[in-house]
Amino acid sequence: MEKIKRLRVSLKKFEIDGYFVPKNDEFFEEFTPNYKDRLYYISNFTGSYGFSLIFKNKNYLFVDGRYTLQAKKQSGKIFKIITIPEKMPKDIFKNKKLIIGFDPKLVTKKILNSFFDKTNCKLLPIQQNLIDRIWKRKTIEKKSKFYFLPKSSTSETYKQKIDKVVNNISNLEVDFHFITASENCAWLLNIRGHDSPYSPIPHSYILIDKNKQLKLFCDKNKISSSVKKYLRNIHIIDINLTEKILRNINGKNFSIDSNTCSIFFENCILKNNSIINIRDPIYSFKSIKNKKEIENMKLAHIHDGVALTKYLFWIKKNYIEKKITELSASQKLYKLREKSNSFRFSSFPTISGSGPNGAIIHYRPTVKTDRKLKKGDIYLVDSGGQYEFGTTDVTRTISLNNSNKRIKNIFTRVLKGHISVASYKLNKNSSGSKIDIEARKHLKKVGLNYSHGTGHGVGYFLNVHEGPHAISHKNQINFKEGMIVSNEPGYYEKNNFGIRIENLIYVKKQKKKLYFDNLTLVPIDKELINQKLLNYNEIRWINKYHQKVFKNLKNKMTSEEKIDLIKACSAL
Repeated sequence: MEKIKRLRVSLKKFEIDGYFVPKNDEFFEEFTPNYKDRLYYISNFTGSYGFSLIFKNKNYLFVDGRYTLQAKKQSGKIFKIITIPEKMPKDIFKNKKLIIGFDPKLVTKKILNSFFDKTNCKLLPIQQNLIDRIWKRKTIEKKSKFYFLPKSSTSETYKQKIDKVVNNISNLEVDFHFITASENCAWLLNIRGHDSPYSPIPHSYILIDKNKQLKLFCDKNKISSSVKKYLRNIHIIDINLTEKILRNINGKNFSIDSNTCSIFFENCILKNNSIINIRDPIYSFKSIKNKKEIENMKLAHIHDGVALTKYLFWIKKNYIEKKITELSASQKLYKLREKSNSFRFSSFPTISGSGPNGAIIHYRPTVKTDRKLKKGDIYLVDSGGQYEFGTTDVTRTISLNNSNKRIKNIFTRVLKGHISVASYKLNKNSSGSKIDIEARKHLKKVGLNYSHGTGHGVGYFLNVHEGPHAISHKNQINFKEGMIVSNEPGYYEKNNFGIRIENLIYVKKQKKKLYFDNLTLVPIDKELINQKLLNYNEIRWINKYHQKVFKNLKNKMTSEEKIDLIKACSAL
């Protein structure tokens, strides 16, 4: 509460009623470095998405359905927790005349419009971040060098990619395209870095002109001589000069992506130029993986499948005799992944939840919440790895000698939804909104549902969550050959248990037909299946999937683990 009192002193100083605090930093990435996580500092909320509004007498924390329970536990004493999109700021402050301050480097016009349109609120940009005024910390940034992907990891040069981008926006008749999403800069130049906690992203911006000349804005200390040589045709500029260079351009037309271009940069450009708002075409380009990328992703999933399968066998055999907790279990999984020479780091914080903790959708065990794995529980682990040739994300729910028939029935309905997605008959008009209905229908028959989306796109040794496609009730992007998406229906019962089954799948084309094929190679726990609820095709799908898992993992197991694998993958 002391922090908020100090922040409220700034509200008085700047003559505002409230202050907007987002989760993101100036690069709008999914994972914010700890020293830039202002939302966590002020609210104690650790989830990957949310924002707060702090007023003179009241505090609000807005999160989506994945984080409602978590937010109430972490921040509920001081903040009123609001679940979006059920309720938005514009619903709460519709008739109130409030002056709300914000840092223009951390928000976009699109974000503010979606939250505050049709209200009487006045939104005031404040150049100095008000959290930074009260948060005294060491801002030690990594100085690790950028690096370029080897030829074995990509089949397109950055020159070819630049051609694609410029050709795509040529009909807009713009002089410059300003790329503000670091992940898109990484894709365009085939470079990676160490600036994000769970993604190999190099913090940067790119300015391309219509003649395909390119400026890369970054920390020049992170450019090694080999990368400088690799990027010899590109003008590399200190990132602190971005504002100055944008302000010095006059009378030109720019295209920007309103999802990631901050109000600060947009205003810099608009001072002397005009702007066309578009979705950066790179999102669509990088969502479609080429043959080499798909083959490398398959390889990453074999490495990952070995580690996770060994881990699940270890849990089942040892949780009774050894004191295994959610925290020690997740540490064991990391060590097993590390045994692969290709493993670099986790692709997101591991969700390791047993019993009631499993009911918190994006639960992360801490010393305070850590729970021992107990007989009769079900245990949920959602984790992933970044490998030098791919990104993984997989969830398994396993039985710790659980005999609850209702839990088995719900698990089986979640599995039926998973199979419905994996078996979906794709055509050129298949969007995520249509597939999402199939994922939920078996749960809905018994009045159950889940509050998260069914699937998200996945990057190629980049962000584990990547658009524009997804499996959710609003997503209208049609699936195309080469797209990778997660398939993860689930069910969460407050204070009781959580269930999720997640594989990564990709769109494959064969004989002019599109269909989903599995990338993830980890057994599904048959102990939780009520076979009576499955039809012939579903049983056939499970058996076929387990045959594929066994074939790919059998030679990577010890003799004892191979016996476990035979049992785990045996036919229903």
